[in-house]
Amino acid sequence: MKVRLPKGVGGGPSNMQDMLRQAQKMQEEIQEKQAELEAREYEVSAGGGVVNVKINGKKEILGVKIAEEVVDPDDIETLEDLIVAAVNEAIGKVEADASAEMSKITGPMGMPGGMGF
Repeated sequence: MKVRLPKGVGGGPSNMQDMLRQAQKMQEEIQEKQAELEAREYEVSAGGGVVNVKINGKKEILGVKIAEEVVDPDDIETLEDLIVAAVNEAIGKVEADASAEMSKITGPMGMPGGMGF
């Protein structure tokens, strides 16, 4: 005896086509969001504002500003540490923002970004 399932039940062709359409739509949304994120600019500071770093969503440093009072030729190491801290904070901000925005698209599925985030 053969059992016939209604169309779309049990993973039939209709179900697969819907899944493919949803996956394609999600991929398009991810690509649009990635382009939007890459165009964003972030500005962060370290050392109470004495070192500022401007970065874009591609994690490219756009600029670094250093307050004159922190420039001490006898203590270059502190300045270097402040720059590293500011750059790392900027990168962390970009990654956190990208992760939050992508999770809005992928939802509870927790799909890996695969987008370099």
